[in-house]
Amino acid sequence: MRPVVEGKKCVCLAISEPTAGSDVANIKTTATRDGNVFVVNGVKKWITGGDWADFFTTAVKIQSGNGKSRGLSLLLVPRNLPGVRVRKLATQFDTAHNTTMVFFDDVRVPVDHLIGREGEGFKAVVENFNHERFIIACSTCRMARLAYEESVKYAIVRRTFGKRLADHQIIRAKLAEMATRISALYATIEGAAYQYARGIDDSKMGGTCALLKVRASKTFEFCAREASQIFGGSALVREGRGKLVERLYREVRATAIPGGSEEILMDYAMRTAIAKAAKL
Repeated sequence: MRPVVEGKKCVCLAISEPTAGSDVANIKTTATRDGNVFVVNGVKKWITGGDWADFFTTAVKIQSGNGKSRGLSLLLVPRNLPGVRVRKLATQFDTAHNTTMVFFDDVRVPVDHLIGREGEGFKAVVENFNHERFIIACSTCRMARLAYEESVKYAIVRRTFGKRLADHQIIRAKLAEMATRISALYATIEGAAYQYARGIDDSKMGGTCALLKVRASKTFEFCAREASQIFGGSALVREGRGKLVERLYREVRATAIPGGSEEILMDYAMRTAIAKAAKL
């Protein structure tokens, strides 16, 4: 942990796989005990930070002698071990983004690299996702604000039909709706931040962070769309006054899917709420 905290080395999560994104429990990467090491085999996909990582916090299923596993476990896999290979993935929103595939081919990982207890990795993964979803919501809110900000600045200087865009009632209505949704999102983010600051346990923040991320991505999608409509043709090209809005529009799906898709998170939040209600 020390070199990571000091900023000398990087660590990233290696959970999602080609056949298991939001369905974390369905991962296929295995770790088979061989004396004092685990032999890890599998493929991880959409791994953010893979090109920079010195370590991978890797979700695996530890195989017992009968070929069965005790559930999800976490292993810290050093990048420099033989059999670890990383390949960059070009994404919809950015070719410079550090999204990767990670391959584990007979990687021999020391047994003491097990994080927590065998078979108890799912709880750690789920609670970690709370923080990830909160952070995604924060950055997504900022991108929605940026779409709004660019729209206001453009509406003030752009003239159509003899007057500024800002003087058209329909444009002001678009800006007002953007501002309303962003303000509501920001207030919700502040509420979640306050709960964390007051020490609310992670186990109680799942539904809150899930719905927060959904609200953030939906708000950003709306703002990116309306900003594109305000900029018109200028939002379709990667140059000129609309180039930032064009870039933001390509970012929308990267907020709605990673960290748990909108559909999965809404269902998760409601299942959690219903379970609590049933107990009451």
